[in-house]
Formats: sequence, C-alpha cells, structure tokens
Amino acid sequence: MRTLLALVVAATLAAVPALAFNPNVPQTGLPSATDFSSRILPELAGVVSWKTLALVEPVKQGDKMVPRFAAPVLALDRKDARVQGFMIPLDMGEKQKRFLISAVPPHCGFCLPAGPEAVVEVLAKTHVAYTFEPIILSGRFAVLKDDPNGVLYRLTDATQIEVVKLAPTAPPGLLPPPAK
Repeated sequence: MRTLLALVVAATLAAVPALAFNPNVPQTGLPSATDFSSRILPELAGVVSWKTLALVEPVKQGDKMVPRFAAPVLALDRKDARVQGFMIPLDMGEKQKRFLISAVPPHCGFCLPAGPEAVVEVLAKTHVAYTFEPIILSGRFAVLKDDPNGVLYRLTDATQIEVVKLAPTAPPGLLPPPAK
C-alpha cells in the first residue's frame, strides 16, 4: 500500500510542472493590461485611452508609496470624460450603481484582472445593467492622489453611453457567448 501511495505522489509531483507549462505564453512574458487592452478595445475618439491612464508610477514619499501621475493624466482631473472597458460588479444583482470598469475583462469573480492603473471606480447616476461586453461611460473624472483603498481613478455621475464591439484583433472566445 505504501508503495502504491508513493507512486501516486511521485506521479502527481512529476505532472505538476507539465500542467503549469503553457506553450501559448510568449517568452517575453504576458502583456500588461494596458498592452492587452489595446488589442481588444478599439481606440475611440473622445474616449480616454487606457494607455494614457497607465502614465502613472509609484514613488516613495516619506515612509509610503504614492502615485505620480503624468501631465496627460492630471489634465483629466475634475473634467467630464468618457472611458470604455469591462464592468466588474461590486454588489449582487443584474444592475449596478457602484462598480469598477477595467481595461481587460475579469477572469475570476474574486480577483481584479489588472493593476490600479487599469481600473476606474464608477459611481453611476442610475443603475447600469451588467454585461460581459465592453461599455462606454461618461461622467466626471477624478484622479485620486491618496485614496486609502489604492484606487487611482473615479468616474462620478456616470451614465452608460453605449456597448462597444471588441476590436478585430481581439482573440476569439474572449467573452462568453451571448445568452439566448
């Protein structure tokens, strides 16, 4: 019995590296959320680009790390703006008033799909129906320099403008099929 158990454990340990290997990952590593979003979301006139929102870096200030935003990002602060992305609900239900919008689609119900530079907290005027499709929202944009939750961007008084089609360069099967 011990021999059988030892063989099962050895076979399992030998299989783990093979299971972890994914031949589709490029040698340079996975792309950043910003780079990946440029493949799946079309750049649209009048919509803030995720490439712009990525122009932030952490810097040490005293005993803590704080964001340092580039001028194009700071120019958005307290201005009306449009953002596009994928909805991440924060509450149960088909309609949301407070949610996140991300540069890339969520892949796990308990995980953020991207870093703080690729997520915007949304406070909507009225409830917005949840969708897997990317959406465009319009509202008052805020650049948050010292949010206790680590949020960098917020869109208030937001309204949904439209649902957006994925870019032609998006990989097939990125979103679940539409409900029938």
